[in-house]
Order: sequence, then structure tokens, then C-alpha cells
Amino acid sequence: MLNFFVDLKEGVLFSLKAIRANKMRSVLTTLGIVIGIVAVTTMQTAIIGLRNSFLESISSIGTDVLYISKFEWFGTQDWHYYRNRKNITWEHYEKLKAQLKLAEAVVPSIGTREAVVKRNEKSATATQIIGTTEDYIKTSGTYPGEGRFLTEIEVKSSRNVCVVGQDIVDKLFLNEDPIDKYIKVGTAPLKIVGVLEKQGSGFLGMQSADGQVIMPYNVFRKYFGQRRQGFQITVKVGDVSKIEDAKEEVRQVLRTIRKVAPGKADDFAINQQEAFTKAYDRIIGTVAIAGLVITALSLFVGAIGIMNIMFVSVKERTKEIGIRKAIGAKTWSILIQFLAEAAIICLLGGLVGLVIAFPISLIINQFIPTAMPLEVVFLALFISAIVGIVSGFLPAYKASKLNPVEALRYE
Repeated sequence: MLNFFVDLKEGVLFSLKAIRANKMRSVLTTLGIVIGIVAVTTMQTAIIGLRNSFLESISSIGTDVLYISKFEWFGTQDWHYYRNRKNITWEHYEKLKAQLKLAEAVVPSIGTREAVVKRNEKSATATQIIGTTEDYIKTSGTYPGEGRFLTEIEVKSSRNVCVVGQDIVDKLFLNEDPIDKYIKVGTAPLKIVGVLEKQGSGFLGMQSADGQVIMPYNVFRKYFGQRRQGFQITVKVGDVSKIEDAKEEVRQVLRTIRKVAPGKADDFAINQQEAFTKAYDRIIGTVAIAGLVITALSLFVGAIGIMNIMFVSVKERTKEIGIRKAIGAKTWSILIQFLAEAAIICLLGGLVGLVIAFPISLIINQFIPTAMPLEVVFLALFISAIVGIVSGFLPAYKASKLNPVEALRYE
């Protein structure tokens, strides 16, 4: 073992000497690896950044929350198939709430997209109007940053109150406290009792709570009943480990409530965060495969270039190899020397690739989220080393098998 490390040290020293002696050739040799590492690193930083942003954006959906509606989020059937299902109704919500045993909260909601919000001469566009109950805060993942949320009394008595997103406040209440002030949402005069915490635009502009207006369920029906986009029931389980049991309980209870005959398919959908994650992974997986193919081609071209240069290097140093073998160098010592040289060249190319990829990722981050964790750096260097070892093996093997007598005669 000691001899191995001695030979490895000598091989690395010989390799560094050879690289310094042929600086320009070494630089040109690494170009293919540099391009490949820039490609793989940039792609990984984009994929990881997008996934982090995506997971952050859908975190409000909750891993322990089920969303019941007539439409599946990513259904495989034709849209008309889901449209023709019976609507989910308030009566379904009341019966479901009374019968579920594993639910921590059962919340109804109804919504419509985009409505004009006015205050005096100022106006803003709400991205989503929601009618719900006081329990909505338990399942939505959104909380008031100012004021409070709807109360049970306000919901039951259908008071004209609302909670708004930060975008609404920024446009209508510049440097002014919005709490207890009145706005008009469509034709509905509402008093603001709370402002939701700012969330930001989220994943690639995915809708956040910043443009929402939330009001009591019956107030919504009074003013927006004809424009509603569909009734939804949200079930918070509370314990992620019981999510599948709760999902099955919801299914069985709802089938009974909606009188679905045994053997027939569900005429409703139970959606959850996992559907978003799976859909995202399918899309990003396809992109990643395409990127990996391009990267692999670049690395393959770089590996061929290194292999050719290493063959040239072996030929140029044939006499040196003969001298080393004549004075006692073992076959595997020569093998290690040339493998080390190829690996070092590729590692240098990997380092240069990382240095180039980092500012590129910062530029890309201005348009889409990126992230360069340490595992991406280690992956790039690992790939570089592997490419060097693989591409340098044949030239190193050829060098190690040279006959010392013939090598010494080489001119």
C-alpha cells in the first residue's frame, strides 16, 4: 500500500511537469471538457433553482391537505368528461364535515378570477376573489401580516368584510393603514379587516396570495354568484402519515353522499400537492434528459480529444518511459502516471468550467431561479475526473506495456 502512494505521488509530479511543459496543448485539450462542465453545471443550477422555487410556491398547498372538486388538476380524461360531472355543493361540505373522523379542518371555498377593486379614484385588479369561512386560514397556508382573518360571527352573519393581499394594499393604500378602510370589489362594498403576508410572484409568476381578496362565503355568492368558477372543499388532515387513510375516508364518505353506485368510477376528484410535484418532475425530467444528451456529446468530444493528445504524449515520451522501466519502474507505476495526467487535465478543465458557469448562472438568475449547491460543484469535478480516467486509460495502458528495450531505441 505504501508503494502505491509513493508511485501515485511520483505519477502526479511527473504529470504536473508534463502539463507545465506543454501549457498551450493542455489548455486546448481541456476546451471540450470546459464546455461540457459549463453545460452540465448551468443545467443543474437551473433545474435545482427552478425546483426550489417551485416547491416554495406550492408550499401553501400543503402536503397534508386534500382538495375536493369536480375537476382533477392533471386529469387524463377529456375536459368535457370532468365538466359533465355533478357539482360539489355546500350540502356535500356540511355532510362531509359532520362525518369525517381523520380531518382536522374541512373548509368550503368558491372563487372567481380577476375583478376590479376600487377605493375613491384609485383602482387595482384582484387576481382571485374567494368566498369561504373562518377556517380557510387553517388550510390555505396564508396568514394576516396586519389585522386579522375572518371570524365565525362575520361568516355566519354574512358581513361585508374582507382580507386582502399585499398587492391590493400597495396600489390603493400608499403610506396609509388599510385596516377598517372600505373598498369596492366589483359591486361589493367591503371593509378590510386584515392584510395577508406578502408572498411574491412565486414560481415563474405562479399566482400568489398577494392579489387575493377573501370574503365570507355568502357575501361572495351575493355579489359574484353568477361568475363563480366552482365549489371546492379543502380537507386538512394534520398528520402527513395519515394522508392516505384520510383520502380513502373522504372517498368513501363522498361516494355515499353523492350516491355513486358500487363498481362505478368516482364522479369527483381528490387532489393534493403530490399531483403538482409529479407533473413538474415529468416536465423537468424531459428537459434534463435533453440537456444531459447535449452535455454527454460535448464531454464525449472532449474525451476523444484528450485520448488523442495522450496518445501523442505517450509517443513523444517513449524514450522516457523506457528509461523509467529500465531503472525499475513497475508497469502500474507508468499506468498511474498517465492516468493521473489525464485526470489532472480534466480536473483543471472542470475547475475552469465551474469558474465560467458561476457568473453565467447569476445572469440566468435574473430571468429564472438558479442555485449552485456544493453537490453540483462536486458532481462537476467528479464527472471531470471520471472523463479523464476513462479517456486516459487506453494511452496509459499502452505506455505501461511498452517494452523497455524497444522504448530505449525509439528516436
